[in-house]
Amino acid sequence: MQMAVGAGLHAAAWHEERPGAHAARAAKSYVWQVDSGHMCPISMTYSVVPALRHAPELAALYEPLFASRHYEPGLRAPLTKRGLIAGMSMTEKQGGSDVRSNTTRAVAQGDGSYLVTGHKWFTSAPMSDVFLILAQAPGGLSCFFLPRVLPDGSRNAMYIQRLKDKLGNKSNASSEVEYDQARAWLVGEEGRGVAAIVEMVNGTRLDCLGGAASGMRAGLTQAIHHVTHREAFGRHLVDQPLMRNVIADLAVDAEAAVTVLMRLAGATDRAIAGDESEALLRRIGLAVSKYWVCKRWPMHVAEALECLGGNGYGEDSRMPTLYREAPLMSIWEGSGNVAVLDVLRAMTKQPDTVQAYFTEVERGLGADRRFDDALKRLQSDLAALSATTDIDAIQLGARRLVETMALVLQGSLLLRHGHPAVADAFCATRLGHDCGIAYGTLPSGLDLSAIIERARVAG
Repeated sequence: MQMAVGAGLHAAAWHEERPGAHAARAAKSYVWQVDSGHMCPISMTYSVVPALRHAPELAALYEPLFASRHYEPGLRAPLTKRGLIAGMSMTEKQGGSDVRSNTTRAVAQGDGSYLVTGHKWFTSAPMSDVFLILAQAPGGLSCFFLPRVLPDGSRNAMYIQRLKDKLGNKSNASSEVEYDQARAWLVGEEGRGVAAIVEMVNGTRLDCLGGAASGMRAGLTQAIHHVTHREAFGRHLVDQPLMRNVIADLAVDAEAAVTVLMRLAGATDRAIAGDESEALLRRIGLAVSKYWVCKRWPMHVAEALECLGGNGYGEDSRMPTLYREAPLMSIWEGSGNVAVLDVLRAMTKQPDTVQAYFTEVERGLGADRRFDDALKRLQSDLAALSATTDIDAIQLGARRLVETMALVLQGSLLLRHGHPAVADAFCATRLGHDCGIAYGTLPSGLDLSAIIERARVAG
C-alpha cells in the first residue's frame, strides 16, 4: 500500500496537470503485479474522486487527501491525516447488483448530516478511512459519504459482522457491515444515488480491465520463462511446434487486452479534458471490454498454468494465486450479465455511444479483409437489434453481441497500433474464426516466431 500510494497508483492522477496522467497511471498499475488484493482499496481511492465531485464542498476538503502520496493507516479523524483511502459499500444480500432493492435507510438531521441504518453484504477494504454508501432517503436511493471516524475523533456506528472467506484475493478484506445510525453526508441529490456512485463504478471497472490484462501478462511471462528453459523430448519446449502454438495464442490475447486497456485509459484523459466523443467511447467501450477481457482471463491463466505442467499446480509457482484471482475481475463491479446489460443500457439511453464506437473501430477499415467482414456482420447484427422490440430476445443474444463488439474493437486497435504478426493472428482467429476453441489451435501460415519473440522480450 505504501509503495502503490507513493507511486501515485491511487488518486494522484486527478491532481497531475500533465497530459495523459490517467494513461500513465494505467500503465504503472499494469506492471505493478506484486499483489492483487491491495489494488482494491487503491482502485476505489482512484475512483472516488469523480463521484465525490457531486458534492463540491466535500470534494474541496477531501480530494487533496485522496490524491496525497502519503499512506497513513490507522483510526483517526480523516481531516487530521496526511492521506486517505476510500471504500465503497453498495450491495445487500437481498439484491446484489440490483441496488435499487436496497433497504438501508438514511434519515436527515438538522445539521445537514444523515443517520444511516442497515446491513451491507459486501464492503471491501473495511479498514478504509471513508466510504461511499447507498441508502434509501426520503427522495429515493441516494449516495452518502460516510467516514469510519467522525470529525470529533469518535468511532462512527459501523460494525463489521464478519470477513468473507473467499476463493482468492485473500489480502483484501471483504466484509459484511452493519450500520446503526452511522453519520453520513449526502453526495449529489436525494434519489440520484446511482448516478453519483456510477462515477466510482466506472473507474473501478477500468481497473478490473487492467487487472485482467495484467494477470494475462503475468501468466504469459511465467509460461514463456518455463518453456524457454525446460527441455523435453530432445529440445526446449519453446521449440516444440505444439507448445509454440499455445504460447503464441496466449500472447495474442494478452496483447489485445493491454491494447484496449491503454486506449480506454487515454479516452479517460481526453474525456476529462472535455472531449465528448471520447467520453462516449469510454462509456460503451469500457463496459464492452470489461466484460470480454475479464471473461478471457480465467481461461487464459488455466492454459498458462498448464504450460508449467505439475509445477504450475504448486503454490510456489505463483500460478495458483493467479488462477484464484482470475474469476474476481469479471465479478467485481458487476458480473458478466450486469456488464452486458450495461452495454444495452448505454445503447438505449445514450445512442451516441454507438456512433462513437463505430467512429473508433472504422479507423481499422481496409487494413484486413477479415476485420472488414466482421465489422459488416456487427453492423448488420446491430441493425437487426434496433428493429427488435422483443426484450427477452434482445437479452438472449446480448452476450454474443457484446463479445463481437469487444473483438472488433480489439482488432481495430491491433491493426492500427499492434505488431503486424499479432494483428494478423488476431484477425484470422478471433474475427475470421480460423481457429479451434482451446488455446493452441492457431492455423498454419502465421508468424508464430515474431509473436513469441515479441512476448518474450516484453516480459
